[in-house]
Amino acid sequence: MKLVTYQGEHRPRVAAVGPRGLVDLNRADKSLPSCPKPLLAAWAELKSRAEAVLDSDTGVVHESIRLLPPIPNPEKVIGVGLNYADHAEETKMTPPDEPVIFCKFPTAVLADTEPIVLPRKSQEIDYEAELVVVIGQGGRHIRRRRALDHVAAYACGNDVSARDWQNRKPGGQWLLGKSFDSFAPFGPALVTADEVPDPGNLDVQLRLNGQTMQHSNTRQLIFPIDFLIEYVSNVCTLSPGDLIFTGTPGGVGFTRTPPVFLKPGDTVEVEIERLGVLTNPVVAEEK
Repeated sequence: MKLVTYQGEHRPRVAAVGPRGLVDLNRADKSLPSCPKPLLAAWAELKSRAEAVLDSDTGVVHESIRLLPPIPNPEKVIGVGLNYADHAEETKMTPPDEPVIFCKFPTAVLADTEPIVLPRKSQEIDYEAELVVVIGQGGRHIRRRRALDHVAAYACGNDVSARDWQNRKPGGQWLLGKSFDSFAPFGPALVTADEVPDPGNLDVQLRLNGQTMQHSNTRQLIFPIDFLIEYVSNVCTLSPGDLIFTGTPGGVGFTRTPPVFLKPGDTVEVEIERLGVLTNPVVAEEK
C-alpha cells in the first residue's frame, strides 16, 4: 500500500492511494489512526482493515489538499555515510569496518514536489539518492534476524548536503551541513514493506534536469538494512516513524570533474524500483 500525509483542518492526516484517489483511512474506518506514526507502529494488525476500505467510496478525499512529508515530524532522521562500495571508491576512501552514522535535523524533511532551498550560507550543495527505511515497530537492542520486522515502509530519499560545511568547516560539520531546511526530501509516498519483498535488490537512480547522474542497486550496500537497524538500536531506541537514509551510490556531484552542484532552476528526480519517483525543484533562498 502507498501512504501519504496531508494537511487536515486541524492536524496532519494519513491517506492511502486507492483506485478512486486518496482515501483518508480514519474517515473510512474510525478504528484506524488518523496519523501515520500509530498506523505504522501497528501496521501488521491494521493492514487488513486498511485494505478493506480502499475499494469503497468511503473516505475518498475530494477537497483540495496540501501534501506533507510522508512523516511530517519524525523523531529521528538517521543517515549512513559511505555505505555503497562504488561511492567509497569514487571518494578514494577505504570502505569502513563499521557504519558511519550521522543525523539530520527533523526540520530538514521535505515533501515530493516541494522546493529544495539553496541556503545563502553555502555554495556547494550536492545531491544524494538514497533508499529511506521507515521504522514501524520501535525498539532497543533489536536483533539482526528480526530487524526487518521493525520496518514498516520504504521511500525514495535525497540526502542533500552542503559539501563546504561537511568537508571544510572546523571538525567537519556533518550535522549542520546535512540539516539545512529542505535537505531531506523523501517520498513521493511510503510504500509498505509487504510490497517490497527484497529491499536489498532495488535499482536506484538520480536524474538532474533529466540527465542520469547516479545509477546503482541496493546490492551495493556495504551494510544492509538489517545490520544497520541492529547497529543503531544498540545505541538508541528506535521509534515509529524514524527515518534511516541508508547511503548513496557513486556519481555524486562533488566527485565529478568539474564538480556539479545544485543551482536555482534545477529539477532533481530520485527513482527507486517499486517506490516511484521523488521530484523536487531547486530554488535560491530569499534574501
